[in-house]
Amino acid sequence: MSVQWQGVYPALLTPFTKDDKLDLPLFEKNLEAQHKAGVHGVIIGGSLGEASTLQVAEKKELVHVAKACVGHQIPVILNIAEASTADAIAQAKLAETWGADGLMLLPPMRYKSDDRETATYFKAVALATDLPIMIYNNPVDYKIDFHPVLFDQLVECSNIQALKESSRDVTNLTRMLNRFGDRFKILCGVDTLALEEICLGAHGWVAGLVDAFPTETVAIWELAKAGKIVEARNIYRWFMPLLELDIHPKLVQYIKLAAQETGIGSEFVRPPRLPLVGEERDRVLSIIRQAIACRPAI
Repeated sequence: MSVQWQGVYPALLTPFTKDDKLDLPLFEKNLEAQHKAGVHGVIIGGSLGEASTLQVAEKKELVHVAKACVGHQIPVILNIAEASTADAIAQAKLAETWGADGLMLLPPMRYKSDDRETATYFKAVALATDLPIMIYNNPVDYKIDFHPVLFDQLVECSNIQALKESSRDVTNLTRMLNRFGDRFKILCGVDTLALEEICLGAHGWVAGLVDAFPTETVAIWELAKAGKIVEARNIYRWFMPLLELDIHPKLVQYIKLAAQETGIGSEFVRPPRLPLVGEERDRVLSIIRQAIACRPAI
């Protein structure tokens, strides 16, 4: 399956059962909802997918299920978030054998690499696989900023094709486009900046609240791309209180609760994360339910 790196790519949740096993029937249910809404690809094992707690065998199972469920129609991307270069290369090679169509690649985990080290890490993984790669830049959460100038060092790696831009500096989108044209596809990685970046020329949107609201997310993308900015903006304004759940340290718990409320997920998370309780759960649930009560007709 060819990866175009354009359109809406959900950063999928990883559903668990109450006893901390993969909930594959619920995973399939969410995948089918995403596909029905018209997403353009799916990403497994990202930050929202609780990557740091997934075992290799679980990643394999998730890729196989996704390929069987939607892989004949849209690309299935696996996230790589490893602590060492050797482990990242090993994961990339496994992803190929499992049938993944592409990779999303984070900088090294736990060690705060400098610019030279980060570029060398990215290139080493790219050279070890034929799969297309999207670099994930998220200095807010991962403390490493792979800013536009540094992509000069990656141009030679033909399979590094895209950037998930989550720095929250909207200007980086224009900097990338000015510097590289269409050499790298740029996908917005922050839900609360999505419409702005689509209007500025983003090629896609790696979305979070899409896990609970796929129809609305795809509608914003399609309306904006069709030049129907007012219509897209109206949905976006309704969506914003929900989209803000994507920029909180507990985004996994918040978005899982939202997916439970819309019937395509559950709030079970893997420890050390714990489900929401008390006032915090009530507050987030109120935001979700208020939005559902006035959900726009699409």
